Amino acid sequence: MSGAPTATGAASLLHEQGAQAWEAAIRHPMVGGIADGSLSHETFRRYFTQNVLYLEEYARAIGTIVGKAPDRSAVSLLTRFLGQIVENEIPANLSFLQRLGGDPDTAAGRGTMLPVTYAYTRHLLSVCSLGDCADGLTAVLPCQWSYGELARPLTAHPPDDPVYADWIGMFGNDDYDELVAQTTALLDRLVDSSDERKMSALSRIFDRSTRYEAEFWDMAYGQTSPAAAAEGGGS
Repeated sequence: MSGAPTATGAASLLHEQGAQAWEAAIRHPMVGGIADGSLSHETFRRYFTQNVLYLEEYARAIGTIVGKAPDRSAVSLLTRFLGQIVENEIPANLSFLQRLGGDPDTAAGRGTMLPVTYAYTRHLLSVCSLGDCADGLTAVLPCQWSYGELARPLTAHPPDDPVYADWIGMFGNDDYDELVAQTTALLDRLVDSSDERKMSALSRIFDRSTRYEAEFWDMAYGQTSPAAAAEGGGS
């Protein structure tokens, strides 16, 4: 991949330091169910009811980082990253949701966040608002990066179910890989990986986002309903 992070760059070091949490996210049982087509459509539908809400806040977080970009090149790249979410992934998620039976509240923008969705998005918005560009980019990278990493191997033997095959294809492609390579390379450019204090702070951010990725799969894979979440203090 052109522009891929170097082995000693900040992005690769954060990835390596967070290997245990990373494996939990990309090898989650729900990912396995998508890979072989055994996941129930109702479970995948529940995932999309939350992921649409998540992506709307994820886009806001990326937009905040754009405003902190240090130069024209970074503004251009982060704007393309934002466009990928707003122009491609949110519409695709709504389309997948419709294919799986739909959800009128989510489609109308009235969906209810479950606690993990709320906590993860507030983590992203907080870091992106209070930190610098590198802090924010570190917070949003695990979502983008892990989806590309988990999907690419699955393209070799996609499941027969077209819903799952289409979802895998959305992330397991050269264009997506290239965008991930460019965003991770931007983090390498922004951060001196020999700065132990900065890397320690970024490691905590990266690890928290990665752990939320696994918890998001856990939430979607479970049986908690939005109504129950509302009683427990969702958004």
